[in-house]
Amino acid sequence: MDTNNHSTVTQFFLKGLTDEPGFQLPLFILFLLVYSASVLGNVGMIILIVLNPHLHTPMYYFISNLSFIDLCHTTIITPKMLVNFVSEKNIISYSECMSQLYFFLIFVTAESHALAVMAYDRYVAICSPLLYNVLMNYQVCSWLMGGVYFLGIVDSTIHIGFMQRLLFCKANVIDHYFCDLHPLLSLSCSSTYVNELLVLYLSAFNIFTPVLTIFSSYIFIIASILRIRSTEGRFKAFTTCSSHIAAVTLAFGSGMVVYLQPLSAHSMTQGKVSSVFYTIILPMLNPLIYSLRNKDVKIALKKTLEKIRFS
Repeated sequence: MDTNNHSTVTQFFLKGLTDEPGFQLPLFILFLLVYSASVLGNVGMIILIVLNPHLHTPMYYFISNLSFIDLCHTTIITPKMLVNFVSEKNIISYSECMSQLYFFLIFVTAESHALAVMAYDRYVAICSPLLYNVLMNYQVCSWLMGGVYFLGIVDSTIHIGFMQRLLFCKANVIDHYFCDLHPLLSLSCSSTYVNELLVLYLSAFNIFTPVLTIFSSYIFIIASILRIRSTEGRFKAFTTCSSHIAAVTLAFGSGMVVYLQPLSAHSMTQGKVSSVFYTIILPMLNPLIYSLRNKDVKIALKKTLEKIRFS
């Protein structure tokens, strides 16, 4: 990645979540626990799906990919933030900052489209159950997830390409705990008009395209559920979707707050709070959302623990 943009700034200082010294240690302990739970939950979910053949279905293939995305997503941000809590100077070099932003954008974009793919999977499973194995075969699932990662890479490459054209002259204190788009754009001493348009347009595409896909899928899903005569059948169909609905609401709600507004109207404090939610809290919650209300995952976990105990 070329970092020669003729800027005089070669490193940035991350302001972090708070300037209060008394909050540094408690926040370090809190986010260390959250990150540990996130790693344990997502790695555990991936291992559980790999080890249990009855979970080798399209739905769990997508869940395992979502866990991988969440794991990468939070690992790009949280360890650096934890180090900053116990460091005197929260320094990050220009190249490290651009690299962090590049990989963060890949996985945050991939997560949005992965949730849309998962909605399509539920649509096929409930609305066309007899054709499910044909329409959602291994090759189709692989192509869908390949498209998810491809969109993430394209989006991130565009943002970084235009970000490296900006000049950073004297201001080098990023009012955030990681290198995000809005805090960096606010420091530039050159015109950020094109970059701001890209943030709005690409964010709109990466939020509204998945949301419309999810919304359309659930219109057909609800219509199919209402045609099911038995109460038990309706409940079972709804339960398979409820976890996904919860994850979608949490992910897109926080993303809209941060990215779907111009830089002039962007509040750094509000941005930090929303960012903490989708970069640190949400990756911890997703494994819980997909396991606590999922009977198959509970059975797989019980069998796996029994195998470990008796071995």
